[in-house]
Amino acid sequence: MAEYVVEFGKDGRRVESDGRLDAAAFHRNHEAIWAVLAPFLSGKSGNVVEVGSGTGQHVVDFAGRSPDITWWPSDLNEAHLKSIAAWSAHAQRSNVRPPLRIDLTDPVWCPAMRHGSGPGPLLAVFCANVVHIAPWPVAEGLIAGASRYLQPAGRLFIYGPFKRDGKHTAVSNAVFDTSLRNGNPEWGVRDVAEMEQVAKDVGLKLIATVEMPANNLILVFGRVTAS
Repeated sequence: MAEYVVEFGKDGRRVESDGRLDAAAFHRNHEAIWAVLAPFLSGKSGNVVEVGSGTGQHVVDFAGRSPDITWWPSDLNEAHLKSIAAWSAHAQRSNVRPPLRIDLTDPVWCPAMRHGSGPGPLLAVFCANVVHIAPWPVAEGLIAGASRYLQPAGRLFIYGPFKRDGKHTAVSNAVFDTSLRNGNPEWGVRDVAEMEQVAKDVGLKLIATVEMPANNLILVFGRVTAS
């Protein structure tokens, strides 16, 4: 899995003595994201995996709003894994499990999930701001892994900037996409149709596309059911 555009902790923002990192994007988007997750998660219990948890701020915040759900954060970067654990300890969230080291280029994701020592069938998978700052196999592995582990009625939520029908939704997204591809040709803003095709190949379908602030979207995928 690729390194982040700016690794948290190396972007000039404060790093706490216990390893907690701070992401500016969390403060801008967590309320809007929760407004999309909440209707699905409300009144339910079960396991939710966040892939690419970064600092860990999202998972800790969402866990505080859903005490009946067990949250499993994850990342591949060691500093991020330390931050996730530190935020969980700081917030004293009993429903946040220790972070998993997940490599999204592997459809199985991690040994714990392969061997059954991780979460069981998942209520949901949540992923924010990952697929555009990683090679395309990361998006493929994210969707394939979600198909492998989701319950029959589970959902995959993917947040970030996306193109629609080959076109950017805003000039700022086009500029961002160019900067990403100039830095690494394997990165870039993905098209909704590309994501939808990968999902179709593994038995998932796009069931909702939610407009978000700052020209972002949340793509919601669920299982294809027989009619």
